[in-house]
Amino acid sequence: MFGTKAHLRAENDHLFIEGVDALGLAKDYGTPLYVTSEARLRQNVQNYHKAFPDADKYFAVKANGSLAILRILAQEGMGADVFSGGELYLARLAGVPKDKILYNGNSKSERDHLMALEAGVRMSVDSREELSHLSRTAASQGKDAKILFRVNPDVSPATHPKIATGLKTSKFGIPFGQVAEAYKAAIDLPGVEPVGLHCHIGSQILDTAPFAEAMDRMMDIASEVTEAGGEIKTIDLGGGLGIQYMPGTKAPCPSDLASAILPIFKGRCRDLGISPRLVLEPGRSIVADTTVLLTGVNVVKRAHLNFAAVDAGFNILARPMLYDSYHHVVAINKASQKPEETYTVVGPICETGDILAKDRTLPTLARGDILAFLDAGAYGFSMASQYNGQPRPAEVLVSGDKAELIRSAEDYSALLQGQRVPPRLSW
Repeated sequence: MFGTKAHLRAENDHLFIEGVDALGLAKDYGTPLYVTSEARLRQNVQNYHKAFPDADKYFAVKANGSLAILRILAQEGMGADVFSGGELYLARLAGVPKDKILYNGNSKSERDHLMALEAGVRMSVDSREELSHLSRTAASQGKDAKILFRVNPDVSPATHPKIATGLKTSKFGIPFGQVAEAYKAAIDLPGVEPVGLHCHIGSQILDTAPFAEAMDRMMDIASEVTEAGGEIKTIDLGGGLGIQYMPGTKAPCPSDLASAILPIFKGRCRDLGISPRLVLEPGRSIVADTTVLLTGVNVVKRAHLNFAAVDAGFNILARPMLYDSYHHVVAINKASQKPEETYTVVGPICETGDILAKDRTLPTLARGDILAFLDAGAYGFSMASQYNGQPRPAEVLVSGDKAELIRSAEDYSALLQGQRVPPRLSW
């Protein structure tokens, strides 16, 4: 039932996460509830370390900003790819060294630049315009910013259009044919020190060929930069490796990615006589399968379809609504029972599109049953909102037979945070 997910198993009709009964967690902490396996998280990092022993791995913080999870990743030697001041704050608080952080982003403000300069982290420059702004800001502060150039490589991965970031029409990066010129210009600018190239072609990519194509393109640019007198110390290929959301789907592992890109990287570097550090930015492939979302069944309605209405909506798990994404569903208190009926699982949000799973064959459901949405660790809580006045849920970390609360569930007072009622509107 759970394929390669060794941290999950069915026992006495219950779903266990490592050594902990998921039904007990639902009773103790309530639902909705995100539950993460620490063992799986650490194993996923180790798989990358084994496949890429000489590369740096920067976790894409946008995938999951839980401080406890970031702390575990820092302990395992991961750096951080951050996209905002808030993500930089979390990464530093989690103990990620500043020399293993890259501040990414296509629309950085002066405040973003100042924060990155103060923190002493490298930045990925997304445009010639940003290069000019950053040069002026850094020079005015008497600092030198180490920068990578974000490349738009015009590589098309087979993934959802909304998460394909390396297309020529994407908002991200400098067109690959213009990068060498920008790099050369940066050498003579005050306040900036160009040190490398950076790209990211998309997310949930299930074929390693686009990564190989992107690597070849990055090495072409490295050749141009080197010929123009620039020095390449870092080549960051980004992340995007997909996972198996749907049972039976084949997904590449880190060693597959290594087989596709390392021969190109090493061979082209040897030919050019350069020795840059390779950086990868895995996010989904580190955290997605570590976590399940538990949600309670409130209503089973037999209408045109069989609807199972649960207490988590797209405010808690947005991916199905945003991308028509698939998450495998298990009834955790009937985990070994035979599927008998087909259900569409919907949430409590006042939107027709609040559908979490369509046409799933499950054991016969009733009010009080608990469902688990698997592979919810990436872009789950990090995309959660309080829409419809729904407070965000708790998060729990499981390690062996122990469970620890790593984020408290919000109560209704969280809906008032930061709000002010002018005195003239007082009751």
